[in-house]
Amino acid sequence: MSFRRMLRRSLALFVAGGFVPLVVPAGAAEPSPEPPGEEKSAKTTVLEAGARMLQGNSPLAPMDIHLSGFHPLKDDPEHQMEAHHFCHQVNEDFAQCVLFDGNETGANLNGVEYIISAKLFETLPDDEKPLWHPHNGEILSGQLMAPGIPEAAEKALMKGKMNSYGKTWHVWNTGTHSGAGDSLPLGPPRLAWSFNRDGEAQPGLVEQRDRRLEVDSAAKRRERAELQPLARPQAGVDALKGRFPRPTSPLPGVVERGESSETGRHE
Repeated sequence: MSFRRMLRRSLALFVAGGFVPLVVPAGAAEPSPEPPGEEKSAKTTVLEAGARMLQGNSPLAPMDIHLSGFHPLKDDPEHQMEAHHFCHQVNEDFAQCVLFDGNETGANLNGVEYIISAKLFETLPDDEKPLWHPHNGEILSGQLMAPGIPEAAEKALMKGKMNSYGKTWHVWNTGTHSGAGDSLPLGPPRLAWSFNRDGEAQPGLVEQRDRRLEVDSAAKRRERAELQPLARPQAGVDALKGRFPRPTSPLPGVVERGESSETGRHE
């Protein structure tokens, strides 16, 4: 059974059992900044309404999985932002996501991410692999979430993403945890990475998201400890090691390739 079908079945069971409704986007994040430009004209509004009625085969329609997480830039790790992913699971090994700076209708599109399984990662050329960040740290830390879906469905989703990799390009600096962004998409795309050690995220970044979305990363971390035996050493875990002005420490189960998960030494 495909992950998407399994997710839909889990959701259907929860709804049938009288649990909370599905899409409940708690605490929308305000996009920053608002792009300059004139208000939409009546003509544009009418054209949009017509397009919604007549163009029902949009490739955005399958982007029905919402993930909330965080990205530091690989070449500038202190440039960190909250990232809302809206994803389509194309098949069991490949997903594609559009990234926004919030989860409400006024959010700005500021990047893209492709997600592949460990199996597909192994097929990449050696010079391509450094562009792909590991996901085990995001999952086991509890930082990556799928807000608004039942616990069983989210756990299945995260289990399916263990040992996967993502290739993420941010095309618009719409603001960071510690600074304002640009009013328009400026400059070249920038490669984003993942947090793989405690202390890499700037103080307050995760906590601020948790309060707004009414979620608990620490609780998720405890719940996901049962996924730790599934974690395999991944490439890129130590890509940002030592590049933060704060003390950092290993996450249990999150290990760079060539290291022993027990000793932390290179094999």
